[in-house]
Amino acid sequence: MSKSKTQAPPAVVAQRLPAEQLYAAELARLLAADSGARPEGWRLSPAMVRTFILGSDGREVGGEVVQRKIFGNDDVVERSIVTLVGQRGLMLVGEPGTAKSLLSELLAAAICADSTLAVQGSAAVVEESIRYGWNYALLLRSGPGPEALVPGPLHRAMSRGALLRFEEISRCAIEVQDNLIPIMSERLLHIPEMQEDPGNYLLAKPGFNVIATANLRDRGVNDMSSALKRRFNFETMRPLARLQDQKELLLREVNRQLADQQISTRLTPDVAELLVSAFQELRAGSAEGVAFEPPSTVLSSAEAIAVAFSAAVQCHYFAEPKVRPQHLARFMVGTVIKDDEQDSRRFRDYLRVVRRVRTNSPQWQDFADSQDD
Repeated sequence: MSKSKTQAPPAVVAQRLPAEQLYAAELARLLAADSGARPEGWRLSPAMVRTFILGSDGREVGGEVVQRKIFGNDDVVERSIVTLVGQRGLMLVGEPGTAKSLLSELLAAAICADSTLAVQGSAAVVEESIRYGWNYALLLRSGPGPEALVPGPLHRAMSRGALLRFEEISRCAIEVQDNLIPIMSERLLHIPEMQEDPGNYLLAKPGFNVIATANLRDRGVNDMSSALKRRFNFETMRPLARLQDQKELLLREVNRQLADQQISTRLTPDVAELLVSAFQELRAGSAEGVAFEPPSTVLSSAEAIAVAFSAAVQCHYFAEPKVRPQHLARFMVGTVIKDDEQDSRRFRDYLRVVRRVRTNSPQWQDFADSQDD
Protein backbone atom coordinates (compact mmCIF):
# COMPACT_ATOMS: atom_id res chain seq x y z
CA MET A 1 0.00 0.00 0.00
CA SER A 2 1.49 3.34 -0.99
CA LYS A 3 1.79 6.08 1.60
CA SER A 4 -0.26 9.20 1.03
CA LYS A 5 1.83 12.34 0.95
CA THR A 6 0.83 15.84 1.95
CA GLN A 7 -0.03 17.76 -1.20
CA ALA A 8 2.37 20.62 -1.83
CA PRO A 9 0.83 24.10 -2.00
CA PRO A 10 0.72 25.82 -5.37
CA ALA A 11 4.01 27.39 -6.43
CA VAL A 12 4.44 31.08 -5.66
CA VAL A 13 6.55 33.16 -8.02
CA ALA A 14 8.94 35.20 -5.87
CA GLN A 15 12.64 35.86 -5.55
CA ARG A 16 12.59 34.54 -1.98
CA LEU A 17 9.82 32.89 0.00
CA PRO A 18 9.33 33.26 3.77
CA ALA A 19 10.26 30.08 5.62
CA GLU A 20 6.63 29.17 6.35
CA GLN A 21 5.92 29.14 2.60
CA LEU A 22 9.22 27.60 1.49
CA TYR A 23 8.76 24.70 3.94
CA ALA A 24 4.94 24.64 3.90
CA ALA A 25 4.63 20.95 2.95
CA GLU A 26 7.22 19.91 5.54
CA LEU A 27 5.55 21.97 8.29
CA ALA A 28 2.20 20.36 7.41
CA ARG A 29 3.73 16.88 7.77
CA LEU A 30 5.31 17.79 11.09
CA LEU A 31 2.02 19.20 12.36
CA ALA A 32 0.16 16.01 11.42
CA ALA A 33 2.81 13.83 13.14
CA ASP A 34 3.14 16.03 16.24
CA SER A 35 1.80 14.38 19.39
CA GLY A 36 3.85 16.43 21.85
CA ALA A 37 2.54 18.95 24.34
CA ARG A 38 2.33 22.48 22.93
CA PRO A 39 2.54 25.76 24.83
CA GLU A 40 -0.56 27.88 24.43
CA GLY A 41 -0.49 29.72 21.14
CA TRP A 42 2.16 27.45 19.57
CA ARG A 43 1.53 25.63 16.29
CA LEU A 44 4.12 22.88 16.96
CA SER A 45 5.47 21.34 20.15
CA PRO A 46 8.95 22.44 21.28
CA ALA A 47 10.36 19.03 20.36
CA MET A 48 8.95 19.28 16.83
CA VAL A 49 10.23 22.84 16.46
CA ARG A 50 13.68 21.48 17.24
CA THR A 51 13.24 18.71 14.67
CA PHE A 52 12.18 21.25 12.03
CA ILE A 53 15.31 23.34 12.59
CA LEU A 54 17.98 20.72 13.39
CA GLY A 55 16.61 17.84 11.33
CA SER A 56 15.52 14.33 12.25
CA ASP A 57 18.96 12.62 12.06
CA GLY A 58 17.88 10.35 9.22
CA ARG A 59 14.57 9.29 10.83
CA GLU A 60 11.35 9.65 8.90
CA VAL A 61 8.86 12.05 10.47
CA GLY A 62 5.49 12.20 8.76
CA GLY A 63 6.78 9.93 6.00
CA GLU A 64 9.97 11.83 5.12
CA VAL A 65 13.37 12.69 6.60
CA VAL A 66 13.60 16.26 7.90
CA GLN A 67 16.74 18.04 6.68
CA ARG A 68 18.86 20.16 9.00
CA LYS A 69 18.50 23.91 8.40
CA ILE A 70 20.90 25.31 11.01
CA PHE A 71 24.40 23.80 11.18
CA GLY A 72 26.17 23.90 14.51
CA ASN A 73 24.86 25.86 17.51
CA ASP A 74 22.52 22.97 18.46
CA ASP A 75 22.63 23.98 22.12
CA VAL A 76 21.75 27.58 21.19
CA VAL A 77 18.73 26.37 19.20
CA GLU A 78 17.45 24.27 22.12
CA ARG A 79 17.93 27.06 24.67
CA SER A 80 16.24 29.52 22.31
CA ILE A 81 13.16 27.32 22.13
CA VAL A 82 13.07 26.98 25.92
CA THR A 83 13.42 30.76 26.29
CA LEU A 84 10.38 31.33 24.09
CA VAL A 85 8.37 28.71 25.99
CA GLY A 86 9.12 30.66 29.18
CA GLN A 87 7.82 33.88 27.61
CA ARG A 88 11.19 35.57 27.88
CA GLY A 89 12.41 37.73 25.04
CA LEU A 90 15.15 36.10 22.94
CA MET A 91 18.21 38.08 21.85
CA LEU A 92 20.43 36.39 19.26
CA VAL A 93 23.88 37.96 19.02
CA GLY A 94 26.95 37.02 17.05
CA GLU A 95 29.33 37.88 14.25
CA PRO A 96 27.84 38.68 10.83
CA GLY A 97 26.85 35.61 8.84
CA THR A 98 26.27 33.26 11.78
CA ALA A 99 22.60 32.60 10.83
CA LYS A 100 20.99 34.77 13.53
CA SER A 101 18.29 36.02 11.16
CA LEU A 102 17.75 32.55 9.69
CA LEU A 103 17.21 31.04 13.15
CA SER A 104 14.82 33.86 14.02
CA GLU A 105 12.85 33.23 10.83
CA LEU A 106 12.73 29.45 11.29
CA LEU A 107 11.55 29.78 14.90
CA ALA A 108 8.74 32.12 13.84
CA ALA A 109 7.72 29.86 10.95
CA ALA A 110 7.51 26.78 13.18
CA ILE A 111 5.91 28.40 16.22
CA CYS A 112 3.34 30.77 14.71
CA ALA A 113 3.48 30.09 10.95
CA ASP A 114 4.32 33.74 10.21
CA SER A 115 7.88 35.07 9.98
CA THR A 116 6.87 38.31 8.22
CA LEU A 117 6.05 40.31 11.38
CA ALA A 118 9.48 41.89 11.34
CA VAL A 119 11.21 45.21 11.96
CA GLN A 120 14.50 45.89 10.21
CA GLY A 121 16.51 48.04 12.57
CA SER A 122 18.09 51.22 11.23
CA ALA A 123 18.49 54.88 12.13
CA ALA A 124 15.33 55.60 10.11
CA VAL A 125 13.04 53.42 12.27
CA VAL A 126 10.55 55.43 14.38
CA GLU A 127 7.98 54.36 16.98
CA GLU A 128 5.08 54.41 14.51
CA SER A 129 6.77 51.90 12.22
CA ILE A 130 6.90 49.41 15.12
CA ARG A 131 3.73 50.02 17.15
CA TYR A 132 0.96 51.58 15.04
CA GLY A 133 0.17 54.61 12.89
CA TRP A 134 -2.92 56.37 11.58
CA ASN A 135 -4.83 56.74 8.33
CA TYR A 136 -4.95 60.51 8.42
CA ALA A 137 -7.93 60.82 6.08
CA LEU A 138 -10.04 58.65 8.41
CA LEU A 139 -8.49 60.30 11.45
CA LEU A 140 -9.61 63.75 10.30
CA ARG A 141 -13.06 62.50 9.36
CA SER A 142 -13.98 60.46 12.43
CA GLY A 143 -11.19 60.91 14.97
CA PRO A 144 -8.94 58.24 16.52
CA GLY A 145 -10.70 54.90 16.38
CA PRO A 146 -10.23 51.32 15.26
CA GLU A 147 -11.03 52.23 11.63
CA ALA A 148 -8.31 54.87 11.45
CA LEU A 149 -5.63 52.86 13.26
CA VAL A 150 -2.96 51.26 11.04
CA PRO A 151 -1.36 48.35 12.96
CA GLY A 152 2.42 47.99 12.87
CA PRO A 153 4.28 44.69 13.24
CA LEU A 154 4.20 44.86 17.05
CA HIS A 155 0.43 45.52 17.16
CA ARG A 156 -0.23 42.67 14.72
CA ALA A 157 2.01 40.23 16.59
CA MET A 158 0.31 41.00 19.91
CA SER A 159 -3.20 40.76 18.49
CA ARG A 160 -2.48 37.44 16.74
CA GLY A 161 -0.38 35.82 19.48
CA ALA A 162 2.62 35.66 17.14
CA LEU A 163 6.35 36.36 17.28
CA LEU A 164 7.78 39.79 16.49
CA ARG A 165 11.20 39.65 14.84
CA PHE A 166 13.35 42.72 15.51
CA GLU A 167 16.41 42.55 13.27
CA GLU A 168 19.59 44.53 14.06
CA ILE A 169 18.02 46.18 17.10
CA SER A 170 21.25 47.99 18.03
CA ARG A 171 20.99 50.05 14.85
CA CYS A 172 17.85 51.77 16.19
CA ALA A 173 17.91 54.81 18.45
CA ILE A 174 17.75 53.97 22.16
CA GLU A 175 14.36 55.69 22.61
CA VAL A 176 12.96 53.46 19.84
CA GLN A 177 14.42 50.31 21.41
CA ASP A 178 12.93 51.22 24.79
CA ASN A 179 9.41 51.01 23.33
CA LEU A 180 9.75 47.29 23.99
CA ILE A 181 10.29 47.64 27.75
CA PRO A 182 6.64 48.09 28.84
CA ILE A 183 5.48 45.63 26.16
CA MET A 184 7.72 42.85 27.43
CA SER A 185 6.98 43.60 31.08
CA GLU A 186 3.21 44.00 30.96
CA ARG A 187 2.33 42.32 27.65
CA LEU A 188 0.18 45.37 27.05
CA LEU A 189 0.31 48.09 24.37
CA HIS A 190 -1.15 51.45 25.36
CA ILE A 191 -3.00 53.41 22.66
CA PRO A 192 -3.53 56.76 24.43
CA GLU A 193 -5.10 58.45 21.40
CA MET A 194 -8.14 56.18 21.79
CA GLN A 195 -9.61 57.35 25.08
CA GLU A 196 -12.50 54.92 25.48
CA ASP A 197 -11.82 51.74 27.46
CA PRO A 198 -11.06 49.00 26.37
CA GLY A 199 -9.97 50.42 23.03
CA ASN A 200 -7.11 52.39 24.57
CA TYR A 201 -4.93 49.34 25.11
CA LEU A 202 -4.17 46.00 23.50
CA LEU A 203 -3.47 42.82 25.48
CA ALA A 204 -1.05 40.33 23.98
CA LYS A 205 -2.60 36.99 23.07
CA PRO A 206 -0.91 33.74 24.13
CA GLY A 207 2.05 32.96 21.91
CA PHE A 208 3.26 36.55 21.58
CA ASN A 209 6.96 37.15 22.13
CA VAL A 210 9.94 39.03 20.71
CA ILE A 211 13.03 37.66 18.97
CA ALA A 212 15.72 40.30 18.41
CA THR A 213 19.10 40.06 16.72
CA ALA A 214 22.24 42.16 17.16
CA ASN A 215 25.56 42.14 15.38
CA LEU A 216 28.55 41.89 17.72
CA ARG A 217 30.47 44.25 15.45
CA ASP A 218 27.74 46.87 15.93
CA ARG A 219 27.85 46.86 19.72
CA GLY A 220 28.17 50.41 20.89
CA VAL A 221 26.31 51.87 17.88
CA ASN A 222 23.19 52.26 20.03
CA ASP A 223 23.84 50.06 23.02
CA MET A 224 20.72 48.75 24.72
CA SER A 225 19.68 50.07 28.09
CA SER A 226 20.08 47.84 31.13
CA ALA A 227 16.30 47.79 31.57
CA LEU A 228 15.79 46.37 28.08
CA LYS A 229 18.63 43.85 28.40
CA ARG A 230 17.04 42.41 31.56
CA ARG A 231 13.96 41.46 29.55
CA PHE A 232 15.92 39.26 27.14
CA ASN A 233 17.82 36.02 27.37
CA PHE A 234 21.00 36.43 25.31
CA GLU A 235 22.25 33.60 23.08
CA THR A 236 25.45 33.86 21.04
CA MET A 237 25.56 32.24 17.60
CA ARG A 238 29.08 30.96 16.91
CA PRO A 239 30.71 30.56 13.49
CA LEU A 240 30.83 26.97 12.28
CA ALA A 241 33.96 25.29 13.60
CA ARG A 242 33.79 21.91 11.83
CA LEU A 243 35.01 21.89 8.23
CA GLN A 244 32.51 19.16 7.32
CA ASP A 245 29.56 21.25 8.56
CA GLN A 246 30.74 24.23 6.53
CA LYS A 247 31.19 22.08 3.43
CA GLU A 248 27.76 20.47 3.76
CA LEU A 249 26.08 23.83 4.28
CA LEU A 250 27.92 25.36 1.33
CA LEU A 251 27.07 22.53 -1.06
CA ARG A 252 23.41 22.39 -0.10
CA GLU A 253 22.70 26.12 -0.15
CA VAL A 254 24.63 26.97 -3.31
CA ASN A 255 23.21 24.07 -5.31
CA ARG A 256 19.69 24.83 -4.03
CA GLN A 257 19.99 28.46 -5.15
CA LEU A 258 21.32 27.36 -8.53
CA ALA A 259 18.42 24.93 -8.97
CA ASP A 260 15.91 27.63 -7.97
CA GLN A 261 17.26 29.84 -10.77
CA GLN A 262 17.29 26.93 -13.23
CA ILE A 263 21.07 27.11 -13.60
CA SER A 264 22.58 23.78 -14.62
CA THR A 265 26.08 24.38 -13.17
CA ARG A 266 26.70 22.73 -9.80
CA LEU A 267 29.31 23.14 -7.08
CA THR A 268 31.30 19.93 -6.59
CA PRO A 269 32.40 18.59 -3.16
CA ASP A 270 36.13 19.01 -3.85
CA VAL A 271 35.76 22.68 -4.85
CA ALA A 272 33.47 23.31 -1.86
CA GLU A 273 36.06 21.81 0.48
CA LEU A 274 38.77 24.02 -0.97
CA LEU A 275 36.67 27.15 -0.46
CA VAL A 276 35.77 26.45 3.17
CA SER A 277 39.42 25.56 3.85
CA ALA A 278 40.51 28.88 2.33
CA PHE A 279 38.02 30.78 4.47
CA GLN A 280 39.17 28.94 7.58
CA GLU A 281 42.84 29.70 6.84
CA LEU A 282 42.14 33.36 6.08
CA ARG A 283 40.35 33.72 9.41
CA ALA A 284 43.21 32.00 11.24
CA GLY A 285 46.02 33.82 9.40
CA SER A 286 47.89 30.57 8.83
CA ALA A 287 48.26 27.95 6.09
CA GLU A 288 50.34 24.79 6.53
CA GLY A 289 52.04 26.43 9.50
CA VAL A 290 53.02 29.55 7.53
CA ALA A 291 51.62 32.72 9.12
CA PHE A 292 50.33 35.75 7.24
CA GLU A 293 48.29 38.80 8.14
CA PRO A 294 44.57 37.91 8.02
CA PRO A 295 42.06 40.24 6.33
CA SER A 296 39.99 42.50 8.57
CA THR A 297 36.78 41.75 6.68
CA VAL A 298 34.11 39.29 7.83
CA LEU A 299 34.66 35.78 6.46
CA SER A 300 31.40 34.01 7.27
CA SER A 301 29.56 31.03 5.84
CA ALA A 302 27.12 33.44 4.21
CA GLU A 303 29.99 35.12 2.38
CA ALA A 304 31.34 31.75 1.25
CA ILE A 305 27.92 30.88 -0.18
CA ALA A 306 27.86 34.21 -2.06
CA VAL A 307 31.33 33.57 -3.52
CA ALA A 308 30.51 30.04 -4.72
CA PHE A 309 27.13 31.05 -6.13
CA SER A 310 28.64 33.98 -8.07
CA ALA A 311 31.37 31.73 -9.49
CA ALA A 312 28.78 29.15 -10.61
CA VAL A 313 26.62 31.83 -12.23
CA GLN A 314 29.63 33.14 -14.15
CA CYS A 315 30.43 29.65 -15.41
CA HIS A 316 26.84 29.05 -16.51
CA TYR A 317 26.32 32.28 -18.40
CA PHE A 318 29.81 32.58 -19.86
CA ALA A 319 30.16 29.00 -21.14
CA GLU A 320 32.69 27.69 -18.62
CA PRO A 321 32.37 23.89 -18.27
CA LYS A 322 32.59 23.79 -14.48
CA VAL A 323 33.44 25.82 -11.37
CA ARG A 324 37.19 25.84 -10.82
CA PRO A 325 39.11 27.08 -7.76
CA GLN A 326 40.36 30.02 -9.83
CA HIS A 327 36.77 31.23 -10.29
CA LEU A 328 36.29 31.21 -6.52
CA ALA A 329 39.40 33.28 -5.88
CA ARG A 330 38.31 35.88 -8.42
CA PHE A 331 35.00 36.41 -6.66
CA MET A 332 36.53 36.57 -3.22
CA VAL A 333 37.81 39.99 -4.30
CA GLY A 334 34.70 42.13 -4.41
CA THR A 335 32.34 39.72 -2.67
CA VAL A 336 34.31 39.33 0.56
CA ILE A 337 37.26 41.68 0.22
CA LYS A 338 35.68 44.93 -0.86
CA ASP A 339 37.12 48.44 -0.73
CA ASP A 340 40.03 48.05 1.71
CA GLU A 341 43.28 48.02 -0.27
CA GLN A 342 45.11 46.51 2.72
CA ASP A 343 42.74 43.54 2.70
CA SER A 344 43.41 43.07 -1.02
CA ARG A 345 47.13 42.99 -0.27
CA ARG A 346 46.58 40.50 2.56
CA PHE A 347 44.61 38.23 0.24
CA ARG A 348 47.38 38.36 -2.38
CA ASP A 349 49.87 37.45 0.34
CA TYR A 350 47.73 34.44 1.21
CA LEU A 351 47.65 33.31 -2.43
CA ARG A 352 51.46 33.53 -2.56
CA VAL A 353 51.68 31.36 0.57
CA VAL A 354 49.30 28.81 -0.94
CA ARG A 355 51.32 28.66 -4.17
CA ARG A 356 54.52 28.05 -2.22
CA VAL A 357 53.33 25.45 0.31
CA ARG A 358 50.99 23.40 -1.92
CA THR A 359 53.06 22.80 -5.01
CA ASN A 360 51.74 19.23 -5.32
CA SER A 361 48.05 20.21 -5.44
CA PRO A 362 46.77 21.21 -8.91
CA GLN A 363 43.56 22.59 -7.40
CA TRP A 364 45.30 24.87 -4.93
CA GLN A 365 47.71 25.98 -7.65
CA ASP A 366 44.72 26.85 -9.83
CA PHE A 367 43.30 28.85 -6.90
CA ALA A 368 46.57 30.75 -6.45
CA ASP A 369 46.92 31.43 -10.19
CA SER A 370 43.99 33.87 -10.05
CA GLN A 371 46.37 36.65 -9.02
CA ASP A 372 48.16 36.36 -12.37
CA ASP A 373 45.14 37.49 -14.42
